[in-house]
Amino acid sequence: MRRVRRVVLLSLFTFVFFQGVGVAHAITLQEAYADHKSDVQVNGSGTVVRVLRDDNKGSRHQKFILKLSSGQTILIAHNIDLAPRIKTIAQGDTVQFYGEYEYSSKGGVVHWTHRDPNNRHVHGWLKHQGTLYQ
Repeated sequence: MRRVRRVVLLSLFTFVFFQGVGVAHAITLQEAYADHKSDVQVNGSGTVVRVLRDDNKGSRHQKFILKLSSGQTILIAHNIDLAPRIKTIAQGDTVQFYGEYEYSSKGGVVHWTHRDPNNRHVHGWLKHQGTLYQ
């Protein structure tokens, strides 16, 4: 009985600890951009202002630029070797996202918008017209 209680308490502590870690790393895109931060998990949504050509060097990425409600623009680099491509994306569409932000003077890049097949990184996603892409 003691052993079971210990395992339950340890599991609960671990769950609560890692939930706190996730929250601590989740900051807004505006904060990340203003503070020149990188390697932080962000989420949000924006309007597609430009669909770019796929990057086919190395891991293939679908790329497009979103404009956020703040006026900031960000590049989305969605790995299409690990996740499905958004086939019907067009200028003016709304896309929600969760991924890792990397600072750049042009607004930044969000990548890791897919599941990590090795489970070593936080899983990300894109949502377009009600469909989740991971």
